[in-house]
Amino acid sequence: MRVDPSYTTNLVGALDQAQLNSQQLSSELSSGVRVTSLSSDPLAAGENVLLLNQMLQDDSFTQSSSLVSGQLQVADSALGQVVGQLTQAVSLATSANNGTMNASDRQSIANQIAGIRAEVLALANSSYQGQYIFAGSINSSAPFTLSATTPATVTYSGDQNVNYLKTPNGQRIQLNVPGSQIFSGAGANNVFAALNSLVADYSTSATDTAQAVSDTTALGSALNFVSQQRVSIDNSLTQITAASNAVSSEQTQLTAAQTSLMQADVAKVATQLSLSETQQTALEDVIAQIGSGSLFDKLH
Repeated sequence: MRVDPSYTTNLVGALDQAQLNSQQLSSELSSGVRVTSLSSDPLAAGENVLLLNQMLQDDSFTQSSSLVSGQLQVADSALGQVVGQLTQAVSLATSANNGTMNASDRQSIANQIAGIRAEVLALANSSYQGQYIFAGSINSSAPFTLSATTPATVTYSGDQNVNYLKTPNGQRIQLNVPGSQIFSGAGANNVFAALNSLVADYSTSATDTAQAVSDTTALGSALNFVSQQRVSIDNSLTQITAASNAVSSEQTQLTAAQTSLMQADVAKVATQLSLSETQQTALEDVIAQIGSGSLFDKLH
């Protein structure tokens, strides 16, 4: 009786496959990772690439949000102090307008408001990690400078650009308010113009009370406007916190999904390995018998 030659070839092929399966299962068992190559599970490998891409986006946002949150917190603190300084200036100006002060008293008020102007100027030039936070996108140098002229003027050298941070889900969060909008707004919302005017008003021997009252009103309007701009900063901080919390939750879910996708089921793999090794041993025995001729004896 003849044995089909393809029978031996098939046995060898089956043995090779069994050995390959055993190696793959042994690797899974030792590493705990189910998908070690694209060929082992193309679908799972593709899903893992998508998960990794999303995780990288989330990591990038987390790093960026941490940086910009610090910047926004500095901006919020600076504007809070500006509001305090301007409130004090309005109070001083109001007292100077009551008609009971002499020229010396009014000059003292002028000096105090000039000091407040210097404080506000320093706050308007606040920086965070080497970048001036109220300069728009031209943030490598201080945006506000005070002239030495009388009356003094304050110039702005930044730009009007507003920067945004894009979250992984596509939301855009405003990161800054240009200093020109906060401190040099149009009309009565110009902080430095109002302060400069009041310093000039009370530095003269004969103060024009009507003008001083008008300038005090303008400073009050500028104060309210700064408070409104601070609300924008606070809103951005709230949005970034919410987005960061959402991304943190998503990162946890993505990690769990990746673990479930890629992690080997140890008990299942151990059982499959045992079966594969048994199959491999059986095939080796059959091939050995063919080589020794004992299988031929049984077939006669």
